[in-house]
Amino acid sequence: MKYFEVCKNKIKCTVCPRECLLAEGQKGFCRVRQNKNGRIDLIPYNYATGLAVDPVEKKPLYHFYPSTGVLSFGTFGCNMGCKFCQNYHMSKYEQNFDYSAKATPEMIVGTAKKYNCKSVAFTYNDPVVFIEYAVETAKLCRQEGIKTVAVTAGYINPNPAEDFYRYIDAANIDLKGFSEDFYRKNCLAKLQPVLDTIKYVCNETDCIVELTTLLIDGENTSDEILKNEFDWIINELGEEIPVHLSAFHPAWKFSDRSNTKTETLFSAYDLAKETGLKYVYTGNISDVDSSTTVCPVCKRKLVVRNGFKSDIVGLKDGKCINCGHKIYGKFD
Repeated sequence: MKYFEVCKNKIKCTVCPRECLLAEGQKGFCRVRQNKNGRIDLIPYNYATGLAVDPVEKKPLYHFYPSTGVLSFGTFGCNMGCKFCQNYHMSKYEQNFDYSAKATPEMIVGTAKKYNCKSVAFTYNDPVVFIEYAVETAKLCRQEGIKTVAVTAGYINPNPAEDFYRYIDAANIDLKGFSEDFYRKNCLAKLQPVLDTIKYVCNETDCIVELTTLLIDGENTSDEILKNEFDWIINELGEEIPVHLSAFHPAWKFSDRSNTKTETLFSAYDLAKETGLKYVYTGNISDVDSSTTVCPVCKRKLVVRNGFKSDIVGLKDGKCINCGHKIYGKFD
């Protein structure tokens, strides 16, 4: 994998739409991809942070082997500039080897097997910035029968996206807002490349995709913006793509903001359902009803969730036991 081009005495990193032009020794926006001797050097390769066994529901993934364990890890840095980042202690700082551990792909797979994890997740910070490390790990996971999960903002160029998602079984992609103004002002990025990535992964790969929008009062929560988002999902991806609407908690440069109002969250939830989305969930709050998967045909409860605990009560072979409707996702 070679995600750079030589430009006279500099190189251009081509992994994401920023396409940082780097002089010798210079780091990109992400702070982990560096020009070293005329090539991209991935500084945190083989070093992981936050290595932990999580329930897959924490990613959040609700339609990908519920109640199974996932080995989660990340590195440092990010190619997004989100002022509201909830993982800023990893994504907004450079590699600190005092807070990371040696973790080769072989070590990660061995740990996943030791703890009987169904999958390995590239998360905490965006795997786009450590794509070479993630892909090598994902290849080894596939050889060992372990599934792979990406938690990402989807800010990646088309060719690297093909390389990456070839080895990814499920992804939760953040659709942070549905306006270019929101992305420019609050993420220092552009919306369209994210939409292009989501369409590619949903329509051109076998990857199970769920979307998350973190709702921030006054920023991305107007009925017009949300209706546009939900219409786009239905028209471009289909009505069965699961959507998580999550509550914001003050963090990073939005530390002075208030938590998302409960009424904002449930108003968005109702609007998503009214627009026609079949699987809509609330996040970062505890509410069983809005976390439960219901058959879109006969309305039988299929997977009841309380926090990160899932009880499969109405599914068999991925179908509703009442009416036989095939549910989007992968289920044991």
